[in-house]
Amino acid sequence: MQDNLIIFDTTLRDGEQSPGASMTKEEKLRIAKALEKMRVDIIEAGFPIASPGDFEAVKAVSGMIKDSTICGLARALYKDIDCAAEALEPAKSSRIHTFIATSPIHMRDKLRMEPKEVIDSAIKAVQRASKYTDNIEFSPEDAGRSDFDFLCKIIEAVINVGAKTINIPDTVGYNLPQHFGELIGNLIKNIPNSDKAVFSVHCHNDLGLAVGNSLAAIINGARQVECTINGLGERAGNAALEEIVMTVKTRKDVFTCDTKLDTSQIVHCSRLVSTITGFPVQPNKAIVGANAFAHESGIHQDGVLKSRETYEIMRAEDVGWNANKMVLGKHSGRNAFRSRLEELGITFENEEELNKIFSQFKELADKKHEVYDEDLQALVSDTVQGREERIKLLSLKVGSETGVMPEAEVVLKIDGQQKSANAKGGGPVDATYKAIEEMVKSGCNLQLYSVNNITDGTDSQGEVTVRIDKEGRIVNGLGADTDIVIASAKAYINALNKVLDKRQREHPQQI
Repeated sequence: MQDNLIIFDTTLRDGEQSPGASMTKEEKLRIAKALEKMRVDIIEAGFPIASPGDFEAVKAVSGMIKDSTICGLARALYKDIDCAAEALEPAKSSRIHTFIATSPIHMRDKLRMEPKEVIDSAIKAVQRASKYTDNIEFSPEDAGRSDFDFLCKIIEAVINVGAKTINIPDTVGYNLPQHFGELIGNLIKNIPNSDKAVFSVHCHNDLGLAVGNSLAAIINGARQVECTINGLGERAGNAALEEIVMTVKTRKDVFTCDTKLDTSQIVHCSRLVSTITGFPVQPNKAIVGANAFAHESGIHQDGVLKSRETYEIMRAEDVGWNANKMVLGKHSGRNAFRSRLEELGITFENEEELNKIFSQFKELADKKHEVYDEDLQALVSDTVQGREERIKLLSLKVGSETGVMPEAEVVLKIDGQQKSANAKGGGPVDATYKAIEEMVKSGCNLQLYSVNNITDGTDSQGEVTVRIDKEGRIVNGLGADTDIVIASAKAYINALNKVLDKRQREHPQQI
């Protein structure tokens, strides 16, 4: 009988800390529904006290999700815990996750607290959370650089007052798998009441070891792992959910536990998160990259054709490649369109919104013969992003030929007023962006411009990601179209709208 490995997904909280990856409430709800469909055990929906927007997002997720436990993060402060409890009130099943730093450098330079004060604060925080729920998680922040004896003292103390899950974070990605695994094993062995709690890990990827550290911890007794879709997260990211889940599933000869996840939903979740955040998945990314199950070598191809197991240790279908893919076209009706979107976890507030997206689907179907799930995700994201835009693209005309500097003519609607501008540039995209800037005068710096094809074929939609910086505030923009220049304009305008939207936060945990 294998143990259950609890999957704690923090894409909506820690994943959102990636520069430019802040999500709207509607976007968080879409991802939360996909995570629930994948049967994720716990969804960390946000940090409620961070902002009114985060509070409302956690509350909305709590009210919508029924099959996963919803978690809210809180510092070891009464105001944080009370705020988290209020946001989680609608949840069918909820958890409060409270934390305080325990490494010498954090206690000395950040908290300015003595070790005894830190232990007292942790105890009071767990006791406060106990007023609202018996599902309490405690994290000693920067545990990977904390004194072992001090860790044992604080963990024993919080378990005594009601913490049911103890999460050991490698907050700065400093640890090595062997040492981190030993740390988890020794904590479980040396803390007298360790059997009263589930031990968890939360690893960052600064040295590329987040997944390795998490797996070493699981081998040594951890039975919850905190992770994100695509390894999204601040700095170099977090441990990737898809890599941990499929490693445990594939190597049953090593791991004495397994997850309850529906792994066929992994690719769908990966693409949804990528589309919403504007963080493309690299082709050679394990499990969810475009090349993850591709074989170029003739020897490999010959072996796979004779017996798949010669070069493939997993089945592509098991993680969602080519699974449940319905191809739509210009002759597809509204029912087929609505049905497929519902299967993808996409619903609409009203018929008017469905009609608008269906109309855009028909326009896309006229441009390309077959419309795939990935196209639909991009189409919906494009439409949802444009609900309350201050800047809208009305038309774009570009001239580009050999030996002549490209020129773009752009017409925008800015705060309800139509404006137009012409500009020349080093290429059609450069000319387009210069024309847009001539009208908007944002003063933003373009930090990143990336193009990816959404599906195969020359008629594929191009998906453009841009990252812009405005006085230290970083936002991502995303645009998709069968015309790559139009997609580029949409992406830039999407980013500019986020800059102009005062409701968007500079940082999801700026408090």
